[in-house]
Amino acid sequence: MKRYITVLFLGIINLIVASGCSSDDKGSDKVTEPEVLAPVAIEKTNNTKIYVHYMPWFETNESSADKKWGYHWTMANKNPNNIGTDGHREIASYYYPLIGPYHSGDKNVIENHLLLMKYSGIDGVLIDWYGSYDVYDYRMVKENTEQLIAMLNKVGLEYAIVYEDRVTKSAVDAGKAISVTSAAKTDLAYVQNKYFKDANYIKINGKPLLLNFGPIVLQTPAEWTNVFNTLTTKPAFITLWDQSVEAGVNASGEYAWVYKNSSYLTNFYTNTKPKLAVAIGSAYPGFKDFYAEGGGGAAIGWNIAHNNGATLDETLAMAKSANLDYLQLITWNDFGEGTMFEPTVEFGYTYIEKVKTFAGVKNTENIFPEISKLYNLRIQKKGNADAQNKLDQAFNYFVSMQSAKAKEVLNEIK
Repeated sequence: MKRYITVLFLGIINLIVASGCSSDDKGSDKVTEPEVLAPVAIEKTNNTKIYVHYMPWFETNESSADKKWGYHWTMANKNPNNIGTDGHREIASYYYPLIGPYHSGDKNVIENHLLLMKYSGIDGVLIDWYGSYDVYDYRMVKENTEQLIAMLNKVGLEYAIVYEDRVTKSAVDAGKAISVTSAAKTDLAYVQNKYFKDANYIKINGKPLLLNFGPIVLQTPAEWTNVFNTLTTKPAFITLWDQSVEAGVNASGEYAWVYKNSSYLTNFYTNTKPKLAVAIGSAYPGFKDFYAEGGGGAAIGWNIAHNNGATLDETLAMAKSANLDYLQLITWNDFGEGTMFEPTVEFGYTYIEKVKTFAGVKNTENIFPEISKLYNLRIQKKGNADAQNKLDQAFNYFVSMQSAKAKEVLNEIK
């Protein structure tokens, strides 16, 4: 009994001493846990639902198992380990991300992207998705997608999947599936079980939204009927423009894309949209692919000049005139094709500022540089638990639309 009392006494003394100790050896204050705050929707006047097409396929030499940069930064002949006199890495793009080339599964990157989207009035993300099979880099894309999804709800944004049915052939060629329809069934069962049930998964007319970039491989209504018959939840299935005929009655509508010039958009809004139950318009800042220069195959064969934002002004004006229920921004971060809304060295925040104006965001304060500051401090203060907790608090203030408080916290960090 005496031994028990002695041990108990020493334990109490240790607890008292520990409670009086600093959180580190330098005598700083105890680390304060951040206050978790629910996301608050941004106020805006435009009722059009604004979504952005998102590529989750980027990989760095730090994130990959083989310590190599991913194809979407390198293509066939670029090496991001080469750093120019301007401090920029050599990447397969004519444009350079403001935060530099990144790993799509990096939580700091995702945080940065989603906060920029939120404050520009974007409602959700349409995620380019390469299926559930472990073929090529598809598994990495799926993992990055799920890192993105994990943070979407915290920020208060919606999402939906854009299925690339071309991946079904890759699954068959790799011996992973017995047929392309079998592969599609497996992929969409995964989507149904993993994503459709999420509260922030986008619904149209009560059905989960599923876009398809194509169809490209499954090109008959019978094939899509076969695939969807295995699902208990039938999606609002939206194909690429002029291709819903390939899905037949399984298709709920079409979405516009980017092609050559704006006359194709005019045709979509004037002639196609009136015939569709669901029509998703498009807006884009320009198009300039890097495939030929990057050794990634033949060039697409046409460009759309960025024109200091004039192209985006034109396509946003067309979207406004078309009185759309849904608009897709093309794209957040396809650097290989030069269609980025993501802030770049070349264009700064110009494109998301224009989206913010289109959305009619009531908060006119310039928050974007502060969101970039949050990202930069995340990198600078890596390993500093106290600073990271403060940055977590700034993030929580941002998502709850308390930007003034977020800025105060950021300014406290030296």
